[in-house]
Amino acid sequence: MKKLIFALLLFACGAASGRGRGPVFTPADSPEIRFTGRAAKGPGGALSFDWSGSQFTFRFEGTRCAMRAADTGRNYYNVFVDGRHTGVAATSGADTTVVLAEGLERGPHTILVQKRTEGEQGRTTLRGVETDGALLPLPAPRTRHIEFIGDSHTCGYGTEGKSVEEPFTPETENCDLAWGCVIARYFDAEYTLIAHSGQGIVRNWGDEKEVSDCTMRERMLRTFDMDPAPRWDFRGCTPDIVVIKLGSNDFSTDVTPSEQAFNASYAQALDQLRAAYGQVPVLCVAPSDNLVILRYLENFLRERQDAHLHLTAMLPGITDWDRDMGANYHPNHRGHRKMAMAVIPYIATITGWEMPDRNVE
Repeated sequence: MKKLIFALLLFACGAASGRGRGPVFTPADSPEIRFTGRAAKGPGGALSFDWSGSQFTFRFEGTRCAMRAADTGRNYYNVFVDGRHTGVAATSGADTTVVLAEGLERGPHTILVQKRTEGEQGRTTLRGVETDGALLPLPAPRTRHIEFIGDSHTCGYGTEGKSVEEPFTPETENCDLAWGCVIARYFDAEYTLIAHSGQGIVRNWGDEKEVSDCTMRERMLRTFDMDPAPRWDFRGCTPDIVVIKLGSNDFSTDVTPSEQAFNASYAQALDQLRAAYGQVPVLCVAPSDNLVILRYLENFLRERQDAHLHLTAMLPGITDWDRDMGANYHPNHRGHRKMAMAVIPYIATITGWEMPDRNVE
């Protein structure tokens, strides 16, 4: 009888610690998993999403964890274990179990999984996570939140490329090394990236029309980058500041928008932000491609007379065409750090946040 009781106690202790049994599955929408970004809920607690920088985090007691996910294309994810980047995971096809970490020292671990590729690469549906131990309560979320609205620079297009002659591939796209995520890290802020390569505020890259049918002014309203429906419900999270960096693609080819068309589209985008977030500060960043955009925006701000609307610029020459460039003439991490450093003081002034004595990385 004593041996039976002892055996039952051992079994109970093993079950409580997660040892001696199969993986524990936790649905994606569970409170023990924190998702940051735009997503739609699906059957069984699944979350579907496609925007760059979408991420989820959880804590667990154990040595191994995985995510169960499906993907309409092929997407790449940065995996961080206890704050350290440990590798890249990929999702593709029907439901698959993707190992995130294994062989860890048994104990509590914090996992963060960040979508490094953009919506054009496909939509991911996260069913949940599998762990060999119980999930633990999450720490309190960061108190600051920045929303970035942009194009390929914000997506991190080509950041891991080795030269300007190297063509773009999804494997070298990494939003975590781009200026928006660099700024968010510096301020210890959560972030949302609403960005799509080739998009403008009024005209997209290579479009023969002066005003494109669908630009970031329309995409910014979506739950999914690549699908006009459903519209995003902005009531869930209000950022402390919205930072817009658009315009490069508007002037990418011989057809360029007039000031009237450019500013009218910018006004529409701003009106949408005001309807969604009220008088949240909005910082417009003129890209370094040409000074025409800066002149347009200066006139736009003068006409709007909005005390919560601000302007800065990345002037020509902020990056060079050698050491600061990755694939297909897009900035690498070194170039993006320079771009971030040009914007950080303005965000600090507008929000009142201190500028901590830390590296911009």
